[in-house]
Order: sequence, then C-alpha cells, then structure tokens
Amino acid sequence: MADGEGPSADGDRAGTPLEAIESRRSVRAFLPRPVPRATVERILEAAARAPSGTNMQPWRVHALTGAVKQRLCDAVLHAFEHNEPGPEMEYKYYPDEFFEPYRSRRKDIGIGLYGLLGIAKGDMAAMHRQHGRNYLFFDAPVGLICTIDRRLEIGSWLDYGCFLQNIMLAARQFGLHTCPQAAWAAFPTVVRRELGIDEGQVVVCGIALGHEDKAAPENTLRSARAPLADWARFDGWDAG
Repeated sequence: MADGEGPSADGDRAGTPLEAIESRRSVRAFLPRPVPRATVERILEAAARAPSGTNMQPWRVHALTGAVKQRLCDAVLHAFEHNEPGPEMEYKYYPDEFFEPYRSRRKDIGIGLYGLLGIAKGDMAAMHRQHGRNYLFFDAPVGLICTIDRRLEIGSWLDYGCFLQNIMLAARQFGLHTCPQAAWAAFPTVVRRELGIDEGQVVVCGIALGHEDKAAPENTLRSARAPLADWARFDGWDAG
C-alpha cells in the first residue's frame, strides 16, 4: 500500500464502513509492533473529513512515538502516582451522581474488565495500577494527545467527537485498534509542559493506537449495547 503499511499480519482489517464500526472497541493491551508515520498521517487526514460547524475544524493532535511518547508517559505516570499535580480535569466528563440506566452500565463494564484481570472487588491497589496503564497508552506504539482551543463552545466539542470517531474507524482499515482515553485530561498541566502546548489549549483526551495483543485477557472484553428499541423511535413508516 502507498502508506507503507502492508497487509495486517493477523488479517485483522475492516473492509467496509460497517465492519469498521462493528469491530471498533477499546483495546487495553497492545503489541510493540511499530506503526509507520505514513499510516498515522493517512488516518488523521481521513479523520479530518469529519463535519464541523461552518467548517471550523476545531481539532489539534500531537502524535507521539518512541522517546517522546515515553517521556510524556513517565512524567504523567509520576504525577498520577504522587498526585503532583492533579487530577485537575478542565472539563466535566461525568455527572456528580450516577443514575439509571447509566449507573448499571458503568458498573457492568467495570465488573467485566476487573473480572478478566483477576482484580477482586475492593482491591483498590490493583484498580489503581490498572488505571495507571492509561498513562502508558496501554503499551501502544503510538499515542495521540488531542486538544481544543479553550475559547470554543460546546458545538465545537460535538464536532470533535465526530473527528475522534473517524480516527478510530479509519484505524480499523489498517488492521489497527485504539482506545480513547479521557484519563489524559486529568493531568493537563503536565501534558502541556512536556509537549510544549500553550495554555490556550484544553487537553480533550488521549488515544492509544496500535496492533492488539490478542493474548491479553482484557482484550476479550466485549461491552454490551442497549437494544435499538430502548433508545430509538421510528415515526411515519406505518402511515398510509
């Protein structure tokens, strides 16, 4: 292929948009196999075709690998372990109090993940260690740090979601997997310092990108989805 990434060694490649959507999932363990820069560039170029209000294109991405990625991981993991500084998330991701059906969905995914990892209920130290793997990009060879101009409003954040989804779906065409990580947004001061990002940029999230480690038990997790009838309404099809 022109981008330098040949056929996936394990045949894990989406061939259609629906296959990309349905095979996309959050992978939490990656192989050390490198991803060529040309492949990452192609994924980001395709993702930037996402719609945005008046074509503002509010996204900004720092694509990292090698020593630069490791330096960021070391700094943020240190901050995580020593609470220096943070967490200091600059936007609100979750409600102050969870309620149904969202409480149960959140609980179920946590039980599923920790069960696969052998982490017992109440084992806060093991949970802490697992959360810390976010700050290694789950050992993925590529880490993306995504930021947005803090002067922009919620409409641009909605547009940003389209862009992030495009990254994850485009990755599937190359046999790659991803994990979107809001956890990186908890340490914006450290991220901005290490990457030379100015204060005008809010850290939206990170994305781990690479080849799935199929031997890792956490990657057997398959999250459930509510049935269509629970959240979609169809009107007009039965009209005369």
